[in-house]
Parts: sequence; C-alpha cells; structure tokens
Amino acid sequence: MSIQSVAHVCIKTTDLDATTNFYCDALGMKKFFNFMRKEKIIGFYMKASNETFVEVFLTDEVEKLGKQVLSHFCLQTGSIEGLRKAIIERGYSPNEIKMGADNTPQFWMKDPNGLDIEFQQYTDQSSQVTGRDVEVDW
Repeated sequence: MSIQSVAHVCIKTTDLDATTNFYCDALGMKKFFNFMRKEKIIGFYMKASNETFVEVFLTDEVEKLGKQVLSHFCLQTGSIEGLRKAIIERGYSPNEIKMGADNTPQFWMKDPNGLDIEFQQYTDQSSQVTGRDVEVDW
C-alpha cells in the first residue's frame, strides 16, 4: 500500500463568489461539485486537471495568516507566462516570474482569502524532473 497523490488541498473562505471568480474564472479551474446544506451551497470542489483538486468551504470568519502549519500550495501550469498574463487581465496583481532555486520558473500571489499560492512550470532542468538537490540561500 502506498500514497498515489495528494487528493486535495482545503481552504476556507468568507466569500464563495470571490473565491470562485479567482480560481475558476482567472485560473481556469473547473467547479466539479458543490457541498450543500439544506439546499444552500456551503462549499465546492474544483478540478485543476486529472485528479488534482482544491476544496473550498464557507466559514463565518478566517483568522489572519501567520504561523500556521500550511505555508502555501503550488499549482503547476504548462504556460507560466500565459497564466500570469491571464491573471493580470482578470484584474489581479501577481508577482513577477522568477527562476526558483529548483530551476523552475515561478511566480507568487495571494488568493482572495490571503493564502499564498505559487505557480510553476516544470522544464527539463527543473529539480522536479531531474531529481537534483537544491541549494538555497534563504
């Protein structure tokens, strides 16, 4: 028995519409199904691709992000420049594309809930492909 993949990441939000607009409209994820309570949507599952999902649940309030265990999550794209451009066209302000320590182009931004998201595009030089160790200076 072994783990096959990460099934999903779960985030909480006080605004389902803003979260839907960001992840589905700006990033192109697809709402896969809703979580309902008494015929009211209280959350949903979004599909990025294949079997990669993000789960969202409505909450009355969220605590400010600080020293929580989950630091961020990363979404992989086939076109880092195209995705960044599309996000900007939707009115968001992602950081500039830079080369990560793992030899992978990346950029960062916060979602509408304040959660850090990293975006990467793997190349044949990426440590995720080569398996090479990464020396960091941070």
